Amino acid sequence: MQHQEFEPYEALQDTIKCLWHNKREFGPIESGFEVIPDGYAEIIFHFGNGCNAFYNGKLQPLPSPFMIGLLNQPVHFYAKNQLEILAIRCFPWTVFDLLGLSADKEELHIFEHPLAQLQSILSDLVKEDRIKEAIEHLQQFLLNLRSGIATDSLLFKAGAAMQGANGAIQVSEVATAAHATVRTLERNFKQSSGYTVKDVAGLMRFEQVRNQLWLNPSANIASLAHEFGYTDQPHLSREFKRYSGTTPAAFARKAKKGKKLVSNNFVAFIQG
Repeated sequence: MQHQEFEPYEALQDTIKCLWHNKREFGPIESGFEVIPDGYAEIIFHFGNGCNAFYNGKLQPLPSPFMIGLLNQPVHFYAKNQLEILAIRCFPWTVFDLLGLSADKEELHIFEHPLAQLQSILSDLVKEDRIKEAIEHLQQFLLNLRSGIATDSLLFKAGAAMQGANGAIQVSEVATAAHATVRTLERNFKQSSGYTVKDVAGLMRFEQVRNQLWLNPSANIASLAHEFGYTDQPHLSREFKRYSGTTPAAFARKAKKGKKLVSNNFVAFIQG
């Protein structure tokens, strides 16, 4: 597996966390891999033999591009032979405005957008292993999209506060940082992302714990609970199981043994 992350242009950094490329060989038989929730939305271009996902009760092929919205539980994807991905990791409070779409709480978004016109040229560049050129091409297109949307300083300030606290922050504190009332913040945030501030902050906080346990399976879970603002260790364990389907202790044991907990592709969804 190959994984690379690319920092966005400065003019995009209030909207996009990063762009990334991932390449993996699955073999001739379709294999599944699991994506665990985090605090971002991902716009995914894929190349190779296609990508399927199990959602709405059945296995369905995914177009390129599609979007993974905020997840409340793991989602299973399937591919065979070679799967190559170019992706845009977006802040959930900016992605719908960037694409000019109405916000909702769908896990997977199949959408029509001029962005899809890039598929052919990106495919050609990826086949020739000209990944940096493909990323540059994407960024130029995104700059044009970004220039067409109004700046909502309230959302950007709220997002910065949540990121700075790794999600361990009260809604009232986010509102203070955004110079808004809680009511105004919640209304604007839900209109832009489909979720409440508390929803997104909870995912951010879970993500930080998940990453710590993946990178350091011996980390003390009670200490992590304190560090990331959970009431206590049982509170952390409940939230962790809610999002991942497993307890933090079980997650850490599997990571420590080096097993493919969520497949090697998991690293593509770990934030630095």
